Order: sequence, then structure tokens, then C-alpha cells
Amino acid sequence: MTYFTSDQHFGHFNIIRLSRRPFLTAEEMDAALLARWNAKVKGDDTVYVLGDLFFRAAAVEPILNELKGRKHLILGNHDGSWMNRVDLSRYFESVQTLKEVNVDGRLLTLCHYPMLAYPEARRGYMIYGHIHNNVGDDYWPLIQRRPRMLNAGVDVNDFAPVTFDELVANNRRFNREHAAAATVDPFTLYCAER
Repeated sequence: MTYFTSDQHFGHFNIIRLSRRPFLTAEEMDAALLARWNAKVKGDDTVYVLGDLFFRAAAVEPILNELKGRKHLILGNHDGSWMNRVDLSRYFESVQTLKEVNVDGRLLTLCHYPMLAYPEARRGYMIYGHIHNNVGDDYWPLIQRRPRMLNAGVDVNDFAPVTFDELVANNRRFNREHAAAATVDPFTLYCAER
């Protein structure tokens, strides 16, 4: 089985408030994220982690040792804060800033950051992270109108790695729930912030 996930932010207390996560402490969040990961992923499953696995975590190796699956890390903006403390080759099959893969006949471009123009955009998919569950910035209306752009972040995927089909279903649901945010003209949003 192949899974996609992003933006766990293991160890990051402030992400609870910033992304409105249903946890009281970073320790509670870390335990829930680890449990949900391992409830789905088996040892030989492939997991594409689209960045920001840790941020401000004191100890990363105990968590890395417990995360099941054959993991591929797509670098996020916060990954530099922990990567130099571990031998990445012990935990990841690959580490890249961008990865193009074919999974079950689907062409996928994997990047931490959402890209409006990406390889095979007409028939492939852009799977990204970085924005968590944020629909307030001016890029949201553009992303929301593109059904082939899929957010792998845990904040829109029940805090667990997901299959491609689950990713599509969760993004459809999230986009429907936040359709009103997409109706605001991006220029109006920009001017309102100034």
C-alpha cells in the first residue's frame, strides 16, 4: 500500500493553536500522530512524507524508530531544524525537494509547497503540504478550484497518512466545507490586509 502525509510537526506545541488541532499538549499530539500512523501503515508499505515531519522536537530518533513503513522524505521548510541530528539513510529510502512518481498508473508530482504549474499538470496530480488547513490566504481560491491539487497535510486528513483515494475524498470534503473562502476575490483579500 502507498500512503501520503505531511506536516506532522512532531514536538511543536504552537502548531496546536495555529492549525486548531484538537490536542492540549505537544506530547498528546505526538502520541496521537504516532498511533494513527502505525494503525494504518504496515512495515512494507510506502509512505511519502511531504515535509515538516518535526519542528522544535527535542528527540527525533525515538519517533523515527517507531514510524512504520518505507519512508520517502520530501523536504519542507522546517526539516532543516532536525535533519542534521540523525543519519537520514537509516530512516528514509530517499530524501528530495521534489519527486515525480507513478503510483497505480497516476502521475504524481510531490512537493512540500503547492505549485500551480507542475509536470504533467493536465493529467497528473500535485500532492503538497505546507499550508495545513489554512484557507485565509490569497492562494486558497486558486488551489481550491484545481481538483488535481491534493493537500496531504495531517490537518485535512484526520491526522494520519492516507491512500490516494482517501486523499481525494478528504480534499473534496475539505474544499466543500471551505467553498465560501474561495469565493473571495484574491485582490480584495490582498487589499484588505494592507
